[in-house]
Amino acid sequence: MTEWIDVRSDTVTHPTPAMRAAMAAAPVGDDVYGDDPTVSQLEQRAASVLGKDAALFVPSGTFGNQLALFTHCDQGDEVIAGEDSHIVWHEVGAAAIIAGVNLRPIPAPRGVLKPEEIRRRIRPGGDIHLPRTSLLCLENAYSSGQVVSLADSKAAWEVAQEAGIKVHLDGARLFNAAAALQVPAQQIAQYADSVMFCLSKGLAAPVGSMLVGATDFIERARKKRKLMGGGLRQAGVLAAPGLLALDEMSLRLGVDHANARLLAERIQHLPGVTVDMDALDINMVFFRFTRPVDVAVLMAGLQARGIKANPPEQGLMRLVTHWQVGAAEVERIAQALAELITA
Repeated sequence: MTEWIDVRSDTVTHPTPAMRAAMAAAPVGDDVYGDDPTVSQLEQRAASVLGKDAALFVPSGTFGNQLALFTHCDQGDEVIAGEDSHIVWHEVGAAAIIAGVNLRPIPAPRGVLKPEEIRRRIRPGGDIHLPRTSLLCLENAYSSGQVVSLADSKAAWEVAQEAGIKVHLDGARLFNAAAALQVPAQQIAQYADSVMFCLSKGLAAPVGSMLVGATDFIERARKKRKLMGGGLRQAGVLAAPGLLALDEMSLRLGVDHANARLLAERIQHLPGVTVDMDALDINMVFFRFTRPVDVAVLMAGLQARGIKANPPEQGLMRLVTHWQVGAAEVERIAQALAELITA
């Protein structure tokens, strides 16, 4: 069979040849002792890129988000987050287990948490019956494939500043958002006290995410990382591709975005298909079937043509481009869908 085209997510990316070489050559030490030079270099670089004091290498995006909640909050606190955000929907209820906090979901149309909606959810102090609102969680790019503007990020940040609560940004695809907005990632990160971003999504590193913030925050998070089982030893072999992810792969994300738009254009006129053309900010294509489709037949047909994809959920299907899905692969995907839908 021809090599697989995998559009289930941008988490499926293989490390580049340069990343594999960097892993083999990486200087290492014991990172729990703080003497792995490659991890230290990655942490310093991540902090510098986002304009923060310090950073911490963590195993995954969910780990980084939950570590942020665990570090910012006390048990019983309340955390405001978008009702369809990753922290609410896709992190297994970890906030209740690890940080022991209550999530207060609010509407987030196109990923935007509106100032008036945030204000209405911030608990007043002084009432012994109420939990303390301690954190506002934002997400950019949003899990719906849409990017939140700097103006909307600033508006949410200002409400939190007025109320004296911290802001954490789930920036799993932060550099996709920066590419879409055509700004440095630091300009997005300025509206958050802490930021998590993934190295192992569109940036193609095989493992890991970064948590960045103020020095005292990262010092507390480092100890809690150990508590959560995230203290790694010779982690430089994992950090080395992270450096290439930051310095090289982040610069080419616009190519993935262009390929996603190309794919949307190729399939938007297929019979029974409606593409969400308003959700094409980054590397994701969302589309709905407007007439009955045998999902089992569709997925088997894609598999037979060498294409891995996730099945539709409630009629909505998502395809994700990345460095291993170029224009030629886009054409193969579009042709396969055309054959299967019109058959």
